Amino acid sequence: MRRTDPEGHGPVRYGPSLPGDGLPVLPELADVLTAAAYRTAAQPIGGGPGVLDAACGYWSRRGLPTEASHVAAGPGAPSLLLALTAALGGDVLVPRPCAAWWAPYARLLGRPVFHVPTPAESGGVPDPYALLETVRRVRAEGGDPRLLVLSVADDPTATVAPPEALHETVEAAQGEGLHLVSDETWRDTLHAPHDTVLLSPAEMLSDRVTVVTDLAGALLPPGWPAAVARFPQGAEGEGLHARVLDVLTAMGATVAGPVAAAAGYALDEPRPVTVRRDSAVRLHARVAAAVHAAVVAAGALSRPPQAGRHLYVDLDELRSALGAHGVGDAQELEDFLTARLGMPAPGGHRFGDDLGALRVRLSTGPLLGGTDEERTECLTSPSPLELPHVQRALISLRSVLDDLRDDAQRWEPPR
Repeated sequence: MRRTDPEGHGPVRYGPSLPGDGLPVLPELADVLTAAAYRTAAQPIGGGPGVLDAACGYWSRRGLPTEASHVAAGPGAPSLLLALTAALGGDVLVPRPCAAWWAPYARLLGRPVFHVPTPAESGGVPDPYALLETVRRVRAEGGDPRLLVLSVADDPTATVAPPEALHETVEAAQGEGLHLVSDETWRDTLHAPHDTVLLSPAEMLSDRVTVVTDLAGALLPPGWPAAVARFPQGAEGEGLHARVLDVLTAMGATVAGPVAAAAGYALDEPRPVTVRRDSAVRLHARVAAAVHAAVVAAGALSRPPQAGRHLYVDLDELRSALGAHGVGDAQELEDFLTARLGMPAPGGHRFGDDLGALRVRLSTGPLLGGTDEERTECLTSPSPLELPHVQRALISLRSVLDDLRDDAQRWEPPR
């Protein structure tokens, strides 16, 4: 009997993690971390002055003037989202699909989570009309929707929502009295930063948007957990900030001292950090474009990646070929591609998508090589796609996808 319950289909609640960059640690960051390793004092709940002041500068450079009294730091964005969800109360709305870590923290608190469809051109931000209908339906059924989580630069779809679409959704959310949490983890990883307009919801609705940024997106290695949240100005923002600090205190959620030192350094954006970040973004953009070309050539569907280190692929056009391998849902597709590609390929059900839809998130980091030397070579090469180890990885990916395309064509009925 085919399994249809996501809970019986692997550890859906607990993964996958953010796509890593696959690159060695920046030496200057490692030096800052090492220099702080001998400090014994614990960081204050919500972050010390170094991290908070650096976060204020980071946001101010992006058009969001910020005071340290409206910032909190935590050991990764999940802890901050958990604290925000607990502090705000009510039911939670998220796009479909959405980052894998958003919904589990609401469920941990016993809060209902409602997925809202996204428009065809981009993910991360719900369609405004679908949002209004979902809020209406939830309230009619006795629910209490209060929080909308969204991301302009999105995981898993790797798209960037157009400002006009974002504005319509923000207006709809404002009209319904929702508080917005804007996950801006990937905002600094735009593949074409001069051609892509990214606006934060906090620029449109300053008094009801909390911005959360996980530094693993562009500034720190994933194994050094640190994130910052920017709260709205005014009395409501001050009250929310205080309640979030209470929750973080109850959880004992502090950033480790050495990591806090590295986070403050990275948020100040000195030249070594910005050079590495920009080089890494260009590298992953090239690899993502190559993967996207391979996916489309095989007959699968995927929006062109615009940000991050990943892309979201719909393989429903190859369903007949996949069915011959016993693949009929997202978990079976995840198992099949992970084995065939030799790299993680989490199914769409982990991002709130339908279990029956044949969708996966593919990451670019695993294609950069198996050693620090190979990955560093990718970072410094003017033509990283021509490096032998990258070529081999891409050829292997194309081979798997092309075999599925050829099998699907053989299964097509004659016209």
